[in-house]
Amino acid sequence: MYTDSFFDHKPPAANLADFKPLPQEEAQYPLEYIQANLVIKLKELPDKVYIGVCDSENIELRETLSNFHNKNVVFYHIEKSELTAYLGELLSRIDKGEAYKEKGREEKILIDQVANDAPIVNLLNSLMIEAIRKNASDIHIECFSDQACVRYRIDGYLQTVHKLEKDKFPAVASRIKIMANLNIMEKRLPQDGRITVHLEEDIVDLRVSIVPIANGESIVLRLFNKKRTPLELPQVGLANKELAVLRGLAAKHHGLVLVTGPTGSGKTTTLNAVLREIASDETKIITIEDPIEYIIDGIDQIQTNEKIGLTFDSILRRVLRQDPNIIMVGEIRDAQTAELAIRAALTGHLVFSTLHTNDSVSSISRLKNMGVEPFLLAAVFRGAIAQRLSRKICEKCKEKTTATPSEAALLKRYGFHFKTVYQGKGCAACNHTGYKGRVGIFEICLPDETLEEMIVKDRRDSEMKNYLVEKGMLTLMKAGIKKVKEGTTTVSEIERVVTL
Repeated sequence: MYTDSFFDHKPPAANLADFKPLPQEEAQYPLEYIQANLVIKLKELPDKVYIGVCDSENIELRETLSNFHNKNVVFYHIEKSELTAYLGELLSRIDKGEAYKEKGREEKILIDQVANDAPIVNLLNSLMIEAIRKNASDIHIECFSDQACVRYRIDGYLQTVHKLEKDKFPAVASRIKIMANLNIMEKRLPQDGRITVHLEEDIVDLRVSIVPIANGESIVLRLFNKKRTPLELPQVGLANKELAVLRGLAAKHHGLVLVTGPTGSGKTTTLNAVLREIASDETKIITIEDPIEYIIDGIDQIQTNEKIGLTFDSILRRVLRQDPNIIMVGEIRDAQTAELAIRAALTGHLVFSTLHTNDSVSSISRLKNMGVEPFLLAAVFRGAIAQRLSRKICEKCKEKTTATPSEAALLKRYGFHFKTVYQGKGCAACNHTGYKGRVGIFEICLPDETLEEMIVKDRRDSEMKNYLVEKGMLTLMKAGIKKVKEGTTTVSEIERVVTL
């Protein structure tokens, strides 16, 4: 509808007095948007809207507003002092209760209504408080064809907790965008931001992700509790033998140690627990993270920021000049980061990092696919740990039961023959799910000369895994079944989290 020359044209000047009375309440932009962008709706007709902007050279703002209204838009340049004076007058009227007051009608909150209205603020506050108290890791707010749905991810499992009228979703979305300092008028493109909230003694960081979907937007808030005490290494769920192996890897002077698994499997928590245990005055440790989940005293932690070019690989190049003993790279995502991590490990540094692979052995082929030469990988590879998080049976309602025929068949397939298993009956403590809390399941791949030779000869993952299993490596499935035998979790939960 609009050409580049349209936006190159400087809007004519105008006074607010020429358009008074200006649109009010739901016909006007939210106050936060007006204050943040110095823009105000002057007049709106069925086929045309008149908008006043203080920064008439802000082409991006004018394009956003033109796309938002989807009708003919006429821009005017207004003085900032005049807009400020008008807002001061309006805010004083709001304080006195003379504007934006209830009109006795059924409340219908639209995107043009003030997104700071008390009902919306209270709704979002209650959702966040409930999520924090239930120890949720994520809040999902999604707009579907007939309603909006709110779900919490608790112990890795999504649970629907609220249904909202679809008419309320735009105001909820606007409120979240305002809190995260995002563009509330933008509904066509994904946006990311951050919010920090305080609840009693807790300080919670929320990573905000908003993407457009067919019926509106999908909003996901990921929660990080800064006041929560991080897990110590013995608490992550490692058996004594596995714990000794991991401590042995952390004691290496150089090389590459990987922790693998899907998103949300606890990789960063395990690495942070390792780093806290080995941190000392004699060791310089630098981490590159996205985001920094836990602050660790005595460790230099760097937050990535792709908007300004502060990426994993660009930081890693500089970090090597900082004379570190140990480097933790939050994730190896590309060939450049992989190459630098290998180079750091070759030059006398111990490098920890994570990869998204199904098991520990697959990390070898993943790095090869990124362009790492097999002979270099064999020289620096010290070990890989595959990890999953399985829900624990609720201790309050735990009871004995007998394995079903299908469960018994699965146990037998992996060499187990016990019949007694446990399950959670469901109670108020576990929100009637039968599970409360999570425990780690681990598979540890340790190289020897034979495996290094197989890496150099570019053998397949299946060959290397069969060799390691023959040597006694405990696979993820067998490690999970051992947790079932101990009464920590269930067969169905192990089937859910472990890729067969």
